[in-house]
Formats: sequence, C-alpha cells, structure tokens
Amino acid sequence: MALTLKPIGDRIVVEAAPAETKTASGIYIPETAQEKPQQGTVVAVGPGKYAELSGNLIPLTTKVGDQVLYGKYGGTEVSIDGKEYLIMRESDLYAIL
Repeated sequence: MALTLKPIGDRIVVEAAPAETKTASGIYIPETAQEKPQQGTVVAVGPGKYAELSGNLIPLTTKVGDQVLYGKYGGTEVSIDGKEYLIMRESDLYAIL
C-alpha cells in the first residue's frame, strides 16, 4: 500500500531505521536504553520552496528512496497506518548516504 501522506513545500517524510537492539559484541540493549535512530529512508518529498525575491520554485535535492542522516531530535513524529514517520524540512538533513 502506498503512502498517502504528501508533504508541502520543502518538507520531506522519512521512515526512521530501526533502533539497534544488540551491540557488536552480542549484548542485547533494553528498549529503555536504546538510542533514537539518526538515519532513515525518504518515503515522500514535497515540491520545493519558492524563492522570496523571484518567486521561482527551488526543487529539493532529495528524492524518494534516499538514505539520509538527520539530527537526533529532528522532525515531527507522526503515525500513519500503524507506521512511524518523521516530517522535517530538507534543511534539517545532515547528509545523503
């Protein structure tokens, strides 16, 4: 089923990667101690932002399917059809992997 959420302006929708449940050495991390993920996959992209002076549409550089890095507390969490997503501005991203 396709995502019915369509972001506006320069916003994107990111599906966060699952939190690490086990360390590299094999120790399980309890849910209360798990770090919030800072990596995810872009699932929807807005049309872009209009320039203030010229009024031209500036398209976004990210596209659906990109793997991105973002701040630990970046974006707004929303739940759609039982899945958790983050809505954030493209400027909140740190990098595209």
